[in-house]
Amino acid sequence: MSAFLRPPVPVVLQQHLDDAQGLHATRSVLVRAPHVRLHQLQRLDERLAASLDGLAVAGDHARAQCVAALENPTPHSVFVAAVAAIDGRDAGLTGRLLTLAEALPEARAGLVSAFDWVPAGSLRGIIKSLIDSPSLLHREIGWTTCVLHGVEPGTSMDTALQDAATPARVLRLAARCGRADLLPALLKLLEDADPERVVEAACAALLLGDRQAAPQALSALCRTPGVLDDAAVDLLVRSQPMEQTHALLRALSQDAARVRTLIRATGMGGDPHHVPWLIKQMSDAKLARLAGESFSLVTGLDLAQLDLDGAAFENERGGPSDAPEDDDVAMDEDDGLPWPDPQRIAAWWQSNGHRFTAGIRHFMGEPPSTAHCLSVLRGGFQRQRLAAAEYLCLLNPGTPLFHAGAPTWRQQRLLARMAG
Repeated sequence: MSAFLRPPVPVVLQQHLDDAQGLHATRSVLVRAPHVRLHQLQRLDERLAASLDGLAVAGDHARAQCVAALENPTPHSVFVAAVAAIDGRDAGLTGRLLTLAEALPEARAGLVSAFDWVPAGSLRGIIKSLIDSPSLLHREIGWTTCVLHGVEPGTSMDTALQDAATPARVLRLAARCGRADLLPALLKLLEDADPERVVEAACAALLLGDRQAAPQALSALCRTPGVLDDAAVDLLVRSQPMEQTHALLRALSQDAARVRTLIRATGMGGDPHHVPWLIKQMSDAKLARLAGESFSLVTGLDLAQLDLDGAAFENERGGPSDAPEDDDVAMDEDDGLPWPDPQRIAAWWQSNGHRFTAGIRHFMGEPPSTAHCLSVLRGGFQRQRLAAAEYLCLLNPGTPLFHAGAPTWRQQRLLARMAG
């Protein structure tokens, strides 16, 4: 704190700042990673908390360093500065960050992440002022923070759902907080002219229990490539009776360009009948790891743990290369997934496939149930945990969406309450 007789050592302070930004960048990837479990995320959270504590001890000196880092803002520098501002009750810095979020969309994610990270008690007064603000973005940040902390955001969000100026992403908040009473308003939005708003309203309506209008709207949009993202398709195939799921998979199979979407949806659809087809896709280097993940979603198997993985395909690179002439800097979509061994997996299926009933939806080895989804939330990989959280809403409409990206200590407290 700023009462120290001597200022902190600048190089140590800079190290804390760099570490906090770097760890937050890593965390932003790992919360949706296919190879990270909750206990592994917890270790990273502990390191991030230690770096943030090092900055908190330095008080005003640290906040000055955080402000300097905002000269070239990133979501991660905004996150660290926002945590420092909240810890120090620095209203001026908080206001500056909100202004930055208005100007730079990438800054918003860092700010919301900081509000999610700190204890709810530290936000007392801050969130109320945001929800009461005339700025739509400020209100959105306030509503989002409430939902992430499991707090009812109030009636101002209800009114915003009727406003065409409200960003489509706000519509999903109604489902995240389990507001089944908002279902009629969401169903009205299925007639909106903006496809993005229709998709968000339909996904929210699905999570809140609608099984007629919302699936019909999403199924119609699914016929047009590029309108539905994979997350919406995945939610659709899990929410429908198996007959409709099969029809959607058949429609996707007609477009060779959407084979990755088809593989993901096949795993999420969960019918063991399609497992042999998934195993065939494992012989294609560009599809192998994704097919392996979908196989695991149906069977619940950890390929690496059961020695059902193998070496990477020859000449198959993962992510951007170091070559100066290579302009492709995109990260590998399947980074972190094991390379499946098609022969060993086929042999396993030959011996064990009889344990899985074709035509019955499976998720991680069993028909989805509340108890099984809670088990996946406790021990699954992050992408599996995110799916389990949505399944809990599909199985129990009106249930708030479990926040599988929250600080791990908050997740563990909630899981303990849900189990008890």
